[in-house]
Parts: sequence; C-alpha cells; structure tokens
Amino acid sequence: MKNDTPPELNQDQEIGRLIDEVMSSSLTDEQYRKKMQRRKEVQDKRIAAAVPEKGLIIVNTGNGKGKTTAALGMVLRSLGHGYKVAIIQFIKGSWEPSEKRVFSYWEDQIEFHAMGEGFTWETQDRDRDLDKASAAWEKSLEYIRNPDFHLVLLDEINIALKMAYLPVEDVLAGLAQKPANKHVILTGRGAPAALIERADLVTEMTLVKHPFRDQGVKAQPGIEY
Repeated sequence: MKNDTPPELNQDQEIGRLIDEVMSSSLTDEQYRKKMQRRKEVQDKRIAAAVPEKGLIIVNTGNGKGKTTAALGMVLRSLGHGYKVAIIQFIKGSWEPSEKRVFSYWEDQIEFHAMGEGFTWETQDRDRDLDKASAAWEKSLEYIRNPDFHLVLLDEINIALKMAYLPVEDVLAGLAQKPANKHVILTGRGAPAALIERADLVTEMTLVKHPFRDQGVKAQPGIEY
C-alpha cells in the first residue's frame, strides 16, 4: 500500500514514538542508547534537508501573558548578533516603556517607536486611535521595506487589527514587500485567521492563571512593564 504521509510527518511521528519509549523505566542502558542514537539519526536527517535561511513572519497571539516578552527575547538575540532592529508599539506608548530604556544601550542598532496612547478603554476616542494606528503602520512599512533592518517587531498590532483600526489586507500586502531575509514579529491577542495563515511561525499563549484575574494583583514593574 502506498504511504501518502509526508516524510516530515513520518519523522515527527517516529521522534514522538522514540521519546515515549525512552521515558520507559524498563529499558536497559543499551536499549536506551540505541533509541537515542536512532533519534539523533532522524534529527540529523531533518536538519540536513532544511532550508538554510528564510525571513520569517512570526505571530505571537493568544490570551496568555508573554507575547511581547517572547518577541523581545528574539530582539535581544538579533542585537547580540549585531543586527539592526526596529520596534514599533501600536497600543502602548502613553507611558515610557522600561524596555525602551534598556535598549538605549544598543542605540546604534535599534530604532524604537512607541506610537500608541495606551489601552483603548483609556483613550476612548476611536478616530484618534485610528489615526495613531495608521501612523504606526506607515512607520512600520518604512522598516519592513528597509533592507538594513534584520528584524522588525510590530508590538500589539494584532490588537489594532482586531479592533479594525487597520485592514488586515493592508498588513498582508505590506508584509509581502519585506526583503526575503527579513524577520517580522507581530504580537497581540486575537490575531486574524488570514494573518495566521500567512505566518511561518505562530505561537498561541494559553491563559491558565493570571494574578490580576485570579487574585486582583496589579501590574508590577519588571513583570508587566
């Protein structure tokens, strides 16, 4: 019978099976060694067949905490490699973000634009929110198109899309203009399906417990901001 399962799925399944098997306490040391050796063979084969480099569209979404934090970790990695990075914050901006002060140490590598005016329930002015989102998107396009910038972080742009401050079609068209090796990260809950479909890497943060929701603990410096 013909096997129509994609090779990469077969490899995923085999790795999953090997992981389950090596977790068994009944394996002898020799059995464990052979299974881990086989896992290495499968993993090495996958790596050898992988594309060496591609600019990625990365989406961090979901109701859980950590979307921006994870993106800022990638920013730090890029800075560590000497790459130029641009950060545009769509909703945040009515306060001076602490990360902006930290990144000032790499001022020759990073451009940071906090272009929002705070949470939408604080601004209470839809027309002004629309104008701010539009201005932030125009600024984003400058860096998306600029080949000198290796990574562009569009922080909380998914909120702007969810609130219909920006048409998703415009954002997808803008992403299509990026150089082939440029990475773009888009954060915020409620990422639209069309953006998720277009993205290369999508992570959904799942909310299990939250100190504000469950205990009434306010946002704290160093954790939320």
